Amino acid sequence: MEFKHVSVLYDECIHGLKIKPDGIYADGTLGGGGHAAGICGLLQEEGMLIGIDRDRDALAAAENRLREFSCKKQFVQDNYSNIEEVLDRLGISGIDGALLDLGVSSFQLDNWERGFSYMQTAPLDMRMNAEESLTAEKVVNTYSGEELTEVIRKYGEERWASRISEFIVKARKNKPIKNTTELVDIIKAAIPASARRDGPHPAKRTFQAIRIEVNDELGHLERAVEAFCNVLNPGGRLCIITFHSLEDRIVKEYFNRRLNPCTCPKEFPICTCGKVTDMVKVTGKPIISTKEELEENPRARSAKLRIIEKKR
Repeated sequence: MEFKHVSVLYDECIHGLKIKPDGIYADGTLGGGGHAAGICGLLQEEGMLIGIDRDRDALAAAENRLREFSCKKQFVQDNYSNIEEVLDRLGISGIDGALLDLGVSSFQLDNWERGFSYMQTAPLDMRMNAEESLTAEKVVNTYSGEELTEVIRKYGEERWASRISEFIVKARKNKPIKNTTELVDIIKAAIPASARRDGPHPAKRTFQAIRIEVNDELGHLERAVEAFCNVLNPGGRLCIITFHSLEDRIVKEYFNRRLNPCTCPKEFPICTCGKVTDMVKVTGKPIISTKEELEENPRARSAKLRIIEKKR
């Protein structure tokens, strides 16, 4: 299956990075290389792109797509939260900009074998890196009812979390839950019919929650935001696209802490802690998709772009 992904907020990201032709830029969620192609297109031969992805298929597809560009390129299979270690291995001290697109790629959603979609029957997998051990099947069949409730409520913001976990635990007593359709049927049975008439697919929030748990997405994001800010060169920018409120809250709160590091009590007339910011705010309210983009790509409707810059 061809690796396809429609790059969300493409123009806004490329413009927001303020790319220097001879700079070093990292795409921490390389995917099919859509945003990366825009970066490479503005780099000269001495410029460099560092493409990072957990998915081996994504790296192979992106490497093929970016072959035509003359800039230097490094492709790394790793988690973007390990950016400091990645740069250390490459012998690079800092970067001039970075992009993180936290959306699940169209390839992963549409490739039924990966188990990300609730629309087709597939094994309960959901791993972004197929070499890791934790799968959706393990989460669904081995987590306690309390643990499942916590995952579904916290990461899916699902009001019926406790009822869904109760139905899962009951169903797996008869036989293990092996595929996506079995899980969808259990979720539908758990959610009252009146609550299923409006809104998104009844399984959407639960599938999102399990995917986040399997891949530790929020944990990696929390570590990555700080790490990427640390490795920016003066004047370098970090662009992050989020797709749900939990991700956006992590990015927003960390940017605010980095921009306002003073720990003095508010009633103090002057700062005595001596902590000053090393960053500059670029975006206040997040950038969202235009009406035209939403008509072409409905998956962009929840995307939010926030940008921060290292002081010169």
